[in-house]
Amino acid sequence: MDYSIETQPVDKLQSDCTVVGIYEKQHLTASAQTLDHLTDGLISKLLARGDITGKIGETLLLTLHPATTIERILLVGLGEKKSLTNKDFFKALTAAFANIKKPHIKTLVCALAEVEVDSYDLTWKTRQIVTVCNDVSYQYTETKSDKTTESQLTAVQISVSEDQHELARTGLNQGIAIAEGMALTKHVADLPANLCTPSYLAKQALILGEQFDRLAVSVLEEADMAELGMGALLSVSRGSRQPAKLITLNYQAGDKNTKPIVLIGKGLTFDAGGISLKPAAGMDEMKYDMCGGASVLGTLLAAAKMALPLNIIGIIPASENLPDGDANRPGDIVTSMAGKTIEILNTDAEGRLLLCDALTYAERFQPDVVIDMATLTGACLVALGRIPSGLLGNDDDLCNDLLAAGNTANDSLWRLPLWEEYQELLKSNFADLANVGGRDAGTITAACFLARFAENFRWAHLDIAGTAWRSGVVKGATGRPVPLLTHYLIQRADASI
Repeated sequence: MDYSIETQPVDKLQSDCTVVGIYEKQHLTASAQTLDHLTDGLISKLLARGDITGKIGETLLLTLHPATTIERILLVGLGEKKSLTNKDFFKALTAAFANIKKPHIKTLVCALAEVEVDSYDLTWKTRQIVTVCNDVSYQYTETKSDKTTESQLTAVQISVSEDQHELARTGLNQGIAIAEGMALTKHVADLPANLCTPSYLAKQALILGEQFDRLAVSVLEEADMAELGMGALLSVSRGSRQPAKLITLNYQAGDKNTKPIVLIGKGLTFDAGGISLKPAAGMDEMKYDMCGGASVLGTLLAAAKMALPLNIIGIIPASENLPDGDANRPGDIVTSMAGKTIEILNTDAEGRLLLCDALTYAERFQPDVVIDMATLTGACLVALGRIPSGLLGNDDDLCNDLLAAGNTANDSLWRLPLWEEYQELLKSNFADLANVGGRDAGTITAACFLARFAENFRWAHLDIAGTAWRSGVVKGATGRPVPLLTHYLIQRADASI
């Protein structure tokens, strides 16, 4: 997709469709007024007739008479004539771009950057226009014979005033980077598990390393992990014919003495549950159990493309979890890299076994903060649904920063307690701790397990089981939490300047 910033009047820009906003009670935005005048009051007449009321997200596509040079106008409802909330702006954008998925619309002018949004400037609005457009336009075709996509959009011009060009340009660059990061995350996650193996994930990381001078990539093999004592991680891969990989992406663009931000993503490329086998219905969706790892790839791509002046380490423990004669058995005890012994009561609680060794491995980088993300517990989906991701952590400042970034990015979080009392549920008669704590508070006890391996640094855990992909007719990866993480990194970069 080709995105550009344009400062010419909206009626002078040529495209297959021009998108403008309208408010309730027949109020028009400035660009809508311009086009209304150009079309002899057509927009006003349609509003007066009630063809569109201006309700948030309502749309109406107009094909105009030959007297105008603009081929089509898409009217988008903005609600009451007042400053929008960021969620309402997001809703309006999503509705607009969903309605231009037509083969004859290949180029677009978007005049929605002029809309006032509470507490957000043009940089943010431009960033959102690009990321939402790219997100809505994305369609998986990799393993299809017909590569034709529903949306044929190739170019988007974002209309702004001359005096705000620089703000828009900054937002454009950020938006393109985030959009590309989300697209990579979704593409990798949507691939079937016979193609997207741990080795494939490692290859994608190495390709990223070749694209950016400040990004170095290394991959540890199973023999390397055994030497480090990663008994928890390796116990999961024993049930698979695919060798496990520990992928590290090292992005160094900050002061060399600045401690890095470490991002850890669960890279379970397929999860059958091991011997604690999952039900057959819906098991195909377990290819998405590597969305955390995919999000690390996407976030590092976005950070490198924006050239953020930060030091960032990405760690992806990658494996499969399958039943086999050498797979983990319920009741087995393994020893983690930290030296803690773990009783495996349920082999389907394998993600925490990967993450605990990755958390211990992260200590060698002397991190400022560590953020892990994983499709970890079905309990999180039950508790929170598919709107916010779950957030737990041992540092209030870090958690508050992530909550704020989530609000800004429309990639929301909800914080759950990480109280010491929950640790009681992980007690084992035979090991230092069990890998599950029973039916109660499953999301919290999973985080409590991880907290035992994150005691030496500031740490936050994102449970994205309900937000990383959609089921049903819209089945596919969402690209979350790449928007949240990149907004957090942008805030960190701004604070470091």
